Amino acid sequence: MKNLNEIFAHPTSLFTLLAILLLIGAAIKVRKVKLSTQMITQIGIALALATVLKIFRIYHLPQGGSITIGSMVPILLIALFYGAEVGYLTGFLYGMITLIMDPYILHPVQVLFDYPLPFMALGIIGYFRNNKVLGAIVAIFGRFLCHFISGIVFFASYAGDMNPWLYSLMVNGVFIAIEGLICVIIIGLLPVDRLYSIVTKGRRPLRGDE
Repeated sequence: MKNLNEIFAHPTSLFTLLAILLLIGAAIKVRKVKLSTQMITQIGIALALATVLKIFRIYHLPQGGSITIGSMVPILLIALFYGAEVGYLTGFLYGMITLIMDPYILHPVQVLFDYPLPFMALGIIGYFRNNKVLGAIVAIFGRFLCHFISGIVFFASYAGDMNPWLYSLMVNGVFIAIEGLICVIIIGLLPVDRLYSIVTKGRRPLRGDE
């Protein structure tokens, strides 16, 4: 019981464990993916589009985080086309690109919760192929949770007299809500089924293109 209390008394240790478990779980799923040349090409295109959209951002927060014109959409589309596992992989790669382009580093675990993990969460939409809007909302909320945790644990000193939970909710909630709304609207308006048919040439692949 003492060891358990010590873990909760040091949230960094707890969230380090959580980050490791999430990465291991995602890695196990991604290992089952069989990437074809077509999939690799489309992942590359999606990453390029997301990166370009990231560059033309509407607003950039001082402690990291940006409001863009739908930079998450290419990642969400890849997950819709090929399933959550491919979405996790694409999100991880995009998170690393974002880290290189716009790094804000306080702690190694903070890096995990602000870069690879939140964008990997976008792959969740792959489980909602029949309801793309709901899937986008759930996936973007997953991204928000990662940034929210980072804000509470690693950016509490920026809160001043404000409660760290409220501070993280306000900072991350505002920019994710605006960014997320833009992406949900775009996903809702896009003819995803038609795009899917064009991209896969009418072929409906199984998860991981098996």
